[in-house]
Parts: sequence; C-alpha cells; structure tokens
Amino acid sequence: MNRRDFITLVGGAAASWPLAVRAQERVRRLAALIAYTEDNAEVQRWVTAFRDGLQKLGWVEGRNLHIDYRWGGTDMNTLQRFAKEIVAGKPDVIFSSGSPTTRMLKQETRDIPIVFGNLVDPVAQGFVASLARPGGNVTGFVNLEPSVTGKYVELLKEIAPRVARAAIFYNPATAPYHEIYLQPFKAAAASLGIVPIVAPIHDLAELESVMATQAREPNSGLIAMPDGFQSENYREIAALAARYKLPAVFSVLAVAQAGGLLAYSNDIGDNYRRAAAYVDRILKGEKPSDLPVQFPVKFDLVINVKAAKALGLDVPATLLARADAVIE
Repeated sequence: MNRRDFITLVGGAAASWPLAVRAQERVRRLAALIAYTEDNAEVQRWVTAFRDGLQKLGWVEGRNLHIDYRWGGTDMNTLQRFAKEIVAGKPDVIFSSGSPTTRMLKQETRDIPIVFGNLVDPVAQGFVASLARPGGNVTGFVNLEPSVTGKYVELLKEIAPRVARAAIFYNPATAPYHEIYLQPFKAAAASLGIVPIVAPIHDLAELESVMATQAREPNSGLIAMPDGFQSENYREIAALAARYKLPAVFSVLAVAQAGGLLAYSNDIGDNYRRAAAYVDRILKGEKPSDLPVQFPVKFDLVINVKAAKALGLDVPATLLARADAVIE
C-alpha cells in the first residue's frame, strides 16, 4: 500500500467513527403525561424549559433520547387511559406534570421512576414517604406552600382596600389537595375583616356563575387557588374577571399577563427546567427514592396596571416597587 492509499484509508475510517459511535449510542425512552392541552402557550413555555434543560445535559431528542408526550388536558378519563398506555410501554422514566397525573401513574406502577414537575404537598397526597427521602419510585418539584393563600388575601386587600368579601375558587378534580389551602385563606380573611367564600367549580360555566354572584355584591373580590385548571384556562379566566369587573389575585403568572389584575407564583418553567436534572440523574443510574423533593426557588409578582385602571384601582407605589413585572 502506498502512502496516498494509506492516508485515504485512515481518513475514511476516521470520518466514519462518529457515525459508528452514534449508531451504537443507546436511545433512552422518556414518557411525559401532561394535564394540559398541547395548544396551551404557557404550558409549552414550561415544556420548552424542560427540553432545554435536558439538551444542556446532553440528552438530544432523535439521537440518544426519545420522548413520548401525552397531552390529556383536564379530562380525567383521557389522562387515566394515557397513564395506562405509558406504563404498558415501559419507558426508562416518566415525567408527570402535576397531582392528577402523578396519582394515576403511581396507581399503575411502583417500579418505573416518575419525576413530577409541579404539585402540592406530595407527602399528604401519598406520593412520597418524606420530602428528604421519598422512598419509592416518585420524586420531583413542588408548588406553592399552603400559606400562600393567606398572602393572596393580603395582596387583594392591598390593591383593592374596599374589598369586604373574597371567594376562593378551585376545581376539586385538578386540585385534590384543596383543603390545605383553605385554612390559611380563612384565617387571613378573618384577620382583615373579609368574609371568606369557598367556591369549588368544575368548569368555566360554573366559574362564571361564581363571578356573576360575586359581582352582584358590592366590594367583592376573587382569589384563585393554585390549580392546574387555572393554568389550562388562563386566558378565559382573565377575560371573565375583566367582564365582571372583579379585583382578583391569581396563582398563575400567565393570567396577569393575559389581562388579569395581579398574580403571584413560583415560576413553573423553572421547576420544569430543574426537573430535567432529575431525569438526567435517573437515566444515569440514580434512584428516585434517593432524590429529595425540592421546593421552588424562583417567585414572581406580576401586576397588570391596565387591568387596575379598568377596575378604577390605584396600585400603591409600595406594591409596584415589589413587583417583578408591571404590565402597562
């Protein structure tokens, strides 16, 4: 073999090595059960953060990772069917968006690792043994603490001082944990001389009825419990609150961005981004039972000044100074 032929042979082999390595690289399988519809722009932002987190850790869809997304919305029957199908497919790990999806997945498997992105009190809901040592096949990232509903009452009174009645709404199907949020809400309302009203609803029509009732009474306000129903319907909820001219505090940032008065929440997209790190660690051999449940680290207060003006409210300068975002 002459020198030119040798260089050509070695060069050709070297060029084929990356292809050979990629061909031999194991493709891991991740399934995601999401209790929202795929056309939800806010939830797509969270999922994009999750995907970006995975990619930064070296997991590239189509190369070494396959993700099976199941978008079930808030229909419990659809979510239950998807949970069964996901578990039957035996993925390496499952990402769960929140409480309903985690409950359904845990009912189907005690073996496949499950990482939840944003839910309330996993210990009380029976998903983990403790926050520090989950102990089973489930771990992840939690939502707002129960005391936040007390803060919502204070924020409502601060931005709308005349409020004398406040209704807190939630969907029992998507917020099975609702009881833990009610006591702080009632206690804060009592301390501020506000009549607390508990308003469970199951759809937008029932929520509109609640708002209409509140609007007929003077000095009424509204509080939204942390709930996937709110995330799924954030545009419609913002529009209803504006139509009935109710001062309202929301627990999903997108509601204020869509026209609602005020929202305070953890950044769920940040939770999803951090959840990608747990998926990475599990795919590399760690067990969910050894990964502690983590709390949110990024919180935002969003005030919609345009909505305040439409309600005839002057936002206190002290409140504006605390806001992370002000929508003019």
